[in-house]
Amino acid sequence: MATVTLTNVAKRFGAFEVVHGANIDIADGEFVVFVGPSGCGKSTLLRMIAGLEDISGGEIAIGGKVVNDVEPADRGIAMVFQSYALYPHMSVEQNLSFGLRMTGNPKADTERRVNRAAEILRISELMERRPKKLSGGQRQRVAIGRAIVREPQVFLFDEPLSNLDAELRVQMRVEISRLHKELGATMVYVTHDQTEAMTLADRIVVLRAGHIEQIGRPLELYDNPDNIFVAGFVGSPKMNFIKAHIVGRDAKGVVVELAGEEKARVVQPLTGVAPEPGSKVIVGVRPEHFGVAGEGDADLTVAIDVVEHLGGTSFLYARTAHGDDVVIQRDAAKVPETSNVTVSIRKSYLFDEKGMRLR
Repeated sequence: MATVTLTNVAKRFGAFEVVHGANIDIADGEFVVFVGPSGCGKSTLLRMIAGLEDISGGEIAIGGKVVNDVEPADRGIAMVFQSYALYPHMSVEQNLSFGLRMTGNPKADTERRVNRAAEILRISELMERRPKKLSGGQRQRVAIGRAIVREPQVFLFDEPLSNLDAELRVQMRVEISRLHKELGATMVYVTHDQTEAMTLADRIVVLRAGHIEQIGRPLELYDNPDNIFVAGFVGSPKMNFIKAHIVGRDAKGVVVELAGEEKARVVQPLTGVAPEPGSKVIVGVRPEHFGVAGEGDADLTVAIDVVEHLGGTSFLYARTAHGDDVVIQRDAAKVPETSNVTVSIRKSYLFDEKGMRLR
C-alpha cells in the first residue's frame, strides 16, 4: 500500500480555476473521504490523482513517487466509478478476470486473485451469472472486485453508491468499511453525502468551490467546525443558525443576545479577541443541543410548523420570533402537543458575520 500526497495541486479550464492549490497528506492504509456539494471539485481532484485529468499546477505523489507525468495504468491505483460498467455478455468471473487476462497475467495467479476477491466480497456463488441477473448491490460488488484483483496501492471510489436505493446504500457502506479493515488499503472516496463521509472516513476533506474548507476526523469536524459552511454541511439535520449580537462580557465569556429575544442570552467562552458590543454574530446550535426550558444558557420560544416522527426520535421544524428556521431533536415520548414551545440552548457555537468561527 502507499501514501498519497497532494502539494499545491490546481486545476484550470482556461481562465477558470476549479481546484485552488489543494494540499492533502493521506497516510498509508488511511480511508479519506472528499465531501462537498456538486461542483465543488471533489471528483476532479480524484481524477487528477488517478491520472484521468491533467493537473494545471502542483505535484501529486503516490508511495513517495511523483506521478504528474505517469500514465494512469502505471500509477498503482484502481478506480471504482458510479457506473458499474460491467460487460453484459460476460459472467461475473469473466468480468473480474478480464483486465488481468488482457495484460497476459499468468492463469494461476489470475484465478487466485479472482477467487480471493470473490471470497472477500461474498460473491463466490454468483461467478457464473451475467450482470443482468444481479441486483444493484451485487453489481457494485463485482465492480469493486475488478479493482481488488488488480492489487493496487491505492483504491479510488467516485460516488460508487449513488445508483443504489437507500437500503442498499446502507448495506454497501458497511461492506466498504469492512473491506477497508480487511485489506488495510489506502482508500480515497468521493461523495456528496455527508452521512457516507461520517460513517466511512478516517478523515474527511470538506471542499467548497475548489477550496479545502477543513480536514479532520469525522467527530472533530462535527464538534469543532472552522466555519459556518462546515458546521452546516457536516451533520444531519444540519446545525441551526440563529442571528444574534454581542451585548458585552462577563467572567465566563462574551454575552450574546439572540435576535428578537431580549431575555434570551448565551454566554460563549472565547480565548481570542471578542467582537465589540453591538457586533452582529451568528449562534450555531445542533438539533440535539436544545433542551427543555430552564436547562441551559438561554430560553428560546419557537413556533412549531412540522413534526417528523422517526421511531424513538422526532424532529421538530420550527421558527424563532425573529424568523430563523430551527430543527429541534426530541425523544418521541417528549414531543410537545402545543404549537409554541420554549426550549433552552445547552451548547452553542459562535460565528462572525462572515461565517468564521469565533473561539
